[in-house]
Amino acid sequence: MMNKTKIIAAIGGLSFAALSVFLIAADHIDAPAVAGTKVDIADFYAFEGDNPNTTVFVATIQGPLEPGTVTENAVFDEDVIIEFNIDNTGDFVEDLVIQAVRRDSIMYFFGLSEVEPEDTGLSSNIYVNDGIGQVEISTTEETFISTTTSGISFFAGPRRDYFYFDFNRFNEVASGAAAPEGFFPPGQATDFFENLNVLAIIVEVPNFMLGEAPDHIGGSFGISGLPRAHNVWLSAKRKQ
Repeated sequence: MMNKTKIIAAIGGLSFAALSVFLIAADHIDAPAVAGTKVDIADFYAFEGDNPNTTVFVATIQGPLEPGTVTENAVFDEDVIIEFNIDNTGDFVEDLVIQAVRRDSIMYFFGLSEVEPEDTGLSSNIYVNDGIGQVEISTTEETFISTTTSGISFFAGPRRDYFYFDFNRFNEVASGAAAPEGFFPPGQATDFFENLNVLAIIVEVPNFMLGEAPDHIGGSFGISGLPRAHNVWLSAKRKQ
């Protein structure tokens, strides 16, 4: 199926390579208040699906994770909501959210309905009456993807980290050891994250469910001819 193929392509494979030394250091974990916790966001991606009438949202959290069996320290937190925020009016306030919440071995998804004013910004309530689907959380041995009759597809589980960065060379540059040479050219750079994992949550949504997109933000800077585009961002919120 087209949706399932796209999601599998997006999440890629797991990393299992042995690692003798594991460094907790990356651009991912540069927020002191959440670094190394289960609300630490690694990356957020949004792109057109294989079917141009769909949009894929990808959240990766808790990276980088050491390859191998997922431990109790590398699982989705039941007290954390991962929210994909969607602004379709151009005011940079979320009009729609897709919420992901774990219960036991299942990731439940809610939202795609109009956000109440009190649920914008730092505050949220789970839209339990607006369930849009669920999926069994994948493991290092099994991959689960579910697709609803309305065409929404879901995935949750560990995947290879697709963030590319020559972190070791960055440290050399930052310390002055690599001066004045600087960073390596692309053919010589090494991807520090190649054999590391993250936890990923992926949702593929038919575009008509997102509403009409606002004018592209680039127009505010005098750039003409840009297509309309939703403003999207990711948030992780802990139960209080």
